Amino acid sequence: MTRRFKQVDVFTDRAFLGNPVAVVLDAEGLDTAQMQRIAGWTNLSETTFVLPSSVADYRLRIFTPRQELPFAGHPTIGSAHAVLEAGICSRKPKLVQECGAGLIELTVEEGTLFLRGPQPKISVAANPGSSFGVPLKPAAPLLRVDVGPVWVVGEAADAAALAALEPDMSALGEWTDSLHATGLTVFAPSGESKSGIHVRSFAPAHGIPEDPVCGSGNLSVAAYLRHNGDRRFGDAYAARQGMQLGRDGRVQVRIAKESLQIGGRAVTCVDGTLNA
Repeated sequence: MTRRFKQVDVFTDRAFLGNPVAVVLDAEGLDTAQMQRIAGWTNLSETTFVLPSSVADYRLRIFTPRQELPFAGHPTIGSAHAVLEAGICSRKPKLVQECGAGLIELTVEEGTLFLRGPQPKISVAANPGSSFGVPLKPAAPLLRVDVGPVWVVGEAADAAALAALEPDMSALGEWTDSLHATGLTVFAPSGESKSGIHVRSFAPAHGIPEDPVCGSGNLSVAAYLRHNGDRRFGDAYAARQGMQLGRDGRVQVRIAKESLQIGGRAVTCVDGTLNA
């Protein structure tokens, strides 16, 4: 069967500088094993499958090359872009996506797609020190943040230390596995403005040594800041990610007492069909 297929670059308005997601439209009839096989074949950090929904505008299933995720940020934004572009949903200010984490609300604001993330579940994670080559800010807590994907979040000593990180991926993967976490997300003030940060996300245990631009990682950083009452960056800030991988992702983040939002632009790089 021929199905519509798009590859969308997310958190950028310039092709090949964001984080790509493969989107299989018209995914009815594919079973879980087939979806996982396709996700392994595309070999991107995530591949999504768009299905009908009785409670939302559409239902989305999200797969890494190794497993299904209940929610992920850049696949949600990229898939919403693809769904609107393909005419599966009419263009309107608000969309609702059904996924494993429940109903995700999205808004379209002058070409930028914002999603309202699931309520995070937060607990303290033991600080492993520098055993895998990640120098963290002294006395800064490490938090385990569950937004569907589970990220351990910490702050780097400064922007230069963050840029220079070269983690021991084997040790990092073993440690995050021991915490039943997807990976480690580290941030630091960018120094570019009072409301800007740099972020890096590592998930070697899931076959993703470094995620170019991670939506759920940025959502977890926002949860970390809110949990700690850290207002350095205000209620809205811009995060950059992916420079060490030749990308330049831009994530807009909004922090409120009752919700956390991330947003970004997206551009279609591949538009065709998949024989599946």
